[in-house]
Amino acid sequence: ERITQTVEITKHVVDIEEKGVKLRLTIVDTPGFGDAVNNTECWKPVADYIDQQFEQYFRDESGLNRKNIQDNRVHCCIYFISPFGHGYGQPCPRGRAWGGGSVGRGSPGSPCRLRPLDVEFMRALHQRVNIVPVLAKADTLTPAEVERMKNKIREEIDHYGIRIYQFPECDSDEDEEFKLQDQALK
Repeated sequence: ERITQTVEITKHVVDIEEKGVKLRLTIVDTPGFGDAVNNTECWKPVADYIDQQFEQYFRDESGLNRKNIQDNRVHCCIYFISPFGHGYGQPCPRGRAWGGGSVGRGSPGSPCRLRPLDVEFMRALHQRVNIVPVLAKADTLTPAEVERMKNKIREEIDHYGIRIYQFPECDSDEDEEFKLQDQALK
């Protein structure tokens, strides 16, 4: 009998105070995501959790006692993309996946940066929550490798029609160093 890998959802709550502003930050971790041999719809528990939190908030807002409502909605998904393996430098698949047509960008055999699981997860959740893709373990890469991978990942995200969070522009009164750092993060 095969034991199926589950996506466990764990919540960690942290209270932060900075310059007199108090913030309760809830980190929702999903250990086990993408670790199974068969990852078909492994994103579903995450999507269901996000939907449940929105439904609970809506029910609380629609009720009579709205003074002590706790907002447990998921506002942002920080999605870590592995820089190693998983199709890096290998041809992108072609065919019917993700809505038909050509899955790869350009001609067959173009290098693929995102795993099919990455694309499937982000496509399933991008209308539910703000997604911030992060190149994991970027400190193990050269600056040129990071830039090249970031550009390729951005191209693929655009190609697949995935909407990601767009960071706002810097204020004009920020110093030049901060503006450069901000641009590098984008």
